[in-house]
Amino acid sequence: MSAWLTTRRLALHEIAAEHANELHELDSDPRVMRYIGNGRLSTREQVDDAIRRIPRIYALYPGLGTWRATRRDGGEFIGWFALKYIPRTAEVEVGYRLRFPAWGRGYATEGARALVEYGFDDLGLYRIIGVTHPDNAASQRVLQKAGLGDVGWGHYYGHRVRLFESVRNDAWKPRWPQEVSRPSAAR
Repeated sequence: MSAWLTTRRLALHEIAAEHANELHELDSDPRVMRYIGNGRLSTREQVDDAIRRIPRIYALYPGLGTWRATRRDGGEFIGWFALKYIPRTAEVEVGYRLRFPAWGRGYATEGARALVEYGFDDLGLYRIIGVTHPDNAASQRVLQKAGLGDVGWGHYYGHRVRLFESVRNDAWKPRWPQEVSRPSAAR
């Protein structure tokens, strides 16, 4: 199967049914799932449901989706990367989930950076965000190294999260006026 996108060390491929065992193994590791949603491990049924949805996302939103990541030097599965709409929003998020043995090797930054560049250069997106659990300092560093700036707090996926963003052109980014000081109410 040819890669959909490659970086210096990674190959990203469309996810198909034959990848269910890999994805279930990934989502069954408590270290991987610690900061995902409520921290619960995914069941095989949940993984199978996600695998059935993924091809529909490829068709519905060309250029967006979730892709299986392998090492280019040997084909080893290391996880997945995504550039996708956050449900019930117009926000496009860059995301990733890597197997524990792949942590700390720069793969997350490399893949996220490639997807941000792809989103701006190939898809013409204006803004890409990343969200992390408030305590996930490692993912926050990855997003910053991938070119996203910390913009404070947000509420996505039903949780209060740390919000990061990158915009294609800084001139496009809205500039909010300083908050006007209001006189305190008479006492």
